[in-house]
Amino acid sequence: MTDITLADIEAAAGRLKGHAVETPLIESPALNERAGLRVLIKPEMFQRVGAFKFRGAFNRLVQLRDDERRRGVVAFSSGNHAQGVALAARLLGLPAVIVMPSDAPAMKVEATRGYGAEVILYDRLNESREAIADRISQERGSVVVPSFDDPHIVAGQGTIGLELVRQAEALGAKLDVVVTGISGGGLLSGIATAVKALSPSTAIVGVEPAGFDDALQSLQAGEIVVQKRTGRCLCDALESAAVGHITFPILQRTVADVAVVTDAEVTEAMRYAFKTLKLIVEPGGAVSLAALLSGKLKTFGGTTVALVLSGGNVDPELYAQVLRGEL
Repeated sequence: MTDITLADIEAAAGRLKGHAVETPLIESPALNERAGLRVLIKPEMFQRVGAFKFRGAFNRLVQLRDDERRRGVVAFSSGNHAQGVALAARLLGLPAVIVMPSDAPAMKVEATRGYGAEVILYDRLNESREAIADRISQERGSVVVPSFDDPHIVAGQGTIGLELVRQAEALGAKLDVVVTGISGGGLLSGIATAVKALSPSTAIVGVEPAGFDDALQSLQAGEIVVQKRTGRCLCDALESAAVGHITFPILQRTVADVAVVTDAEVTEAMRYAFKTLKLIVEPGGAVSLAALLSGKLKTFGGTTVALVLSGGNVDPELYAQVLRGEL
């Protein structure tokens, strides 16, 4: 399977039933008034491990053969995919090794170890996490679980779109725009596949951090653009250097626009989420809200917008700095 269909996503939803949380679709009158729109929020910080990544990880691992389960899995991630794979592996009773950058948020590293995974740290600017994972795979026979460029991962993330459309229908809302962040494109391509199948007129919008807009550049160029990383951004979860070979064609078919937000706009969104929505959102999870609040979100004349807030695993000290207005 290289392309992903609605049937694949519905099958993933069946596998996730009883294991993943069906996160709610919530609404804030205060946000509606500020935006001048009806804004529906899909809070994936309520998902297991505090982020959407559990969906794709479990859908991938639950389909492993018995011999693959015995050999275990290896994954690489700055945090949320790491936790998703670690928890899915624990639930399914198989060993997991996670390759994480040495500067990953301590909270995410500790949580990954807490789920029972072996964590191997690396220098993200001077070492290749893919090479390290490949070496471990060869030495131990472990199955490599990519963070986004895998059809089973994409289908698992697509269950968000499946839930979102059906929950909006239950509220009597017609979705004009669905918005979420982009890293490697697994989340957005999965959601877009489900939403476009069920609601073809809905516009799909992605959001990236300034200076890390490789998806936008790729869509503009008509081919995958790989950005060389020389520094960091606040949105550690969105620092992938390029979209995937599986995700990019889906993004080309489905994405209407990509907004680019600054760190200042992201921190403002995080403060708004805390003060007004009473939600704790990590930087990468706040970009869709940042695009809306900053006026950078194109609505294509629509009046009902759905925002996916993809996770809430934020380092406590960083979060305190954000709330104090120091970042």
